[in-house]
Amino acid sequence: MRKIALLAVVLLTGASAVHAQSPGQPAGGIVLAPLQATLDEDAPAAAFLRAARQAIAAGRVSEATEALERAESRALTRDVRPSLAGQPSDQKPVETIKAARVALASGDRLAALGLIDTAIKALE
Repeated sequence: MRKIALLAVVLLTGASAVHAQSPGQPAGGIVLAPLQATLDEDAPAAAFLRAARQAIAAGRVSEATEALERAESRALTRDVRPSLAGQPSDQKPVETIKAARVALASGDRLAALGLIDTAIKALE
């Protein structure tokens, strides 16, 4: 009986050590890939779209999602009268980037890549 209790303690202690959270690592042991360090925070939307495309091709979905969100934010930057500021944007690139985010979230990487390419062309 003593051996079983000792084994249980060893197993539990070992398991908790394996699953211990490192500083800066999110809960659940999932390591998120940082967005490309070479990408400037003020980069245009097309640069973030290219980064998203590369991340999808490399299988880094969380990084691609972040890049798409940043691209959408850059594309949403627009000059409008203050009275129209509350109206959603109907710009084609913004709608396309949103569709790419939805496709990626649903696991359709191929559709996301096609939509990203369409958005890049629309922005250039």
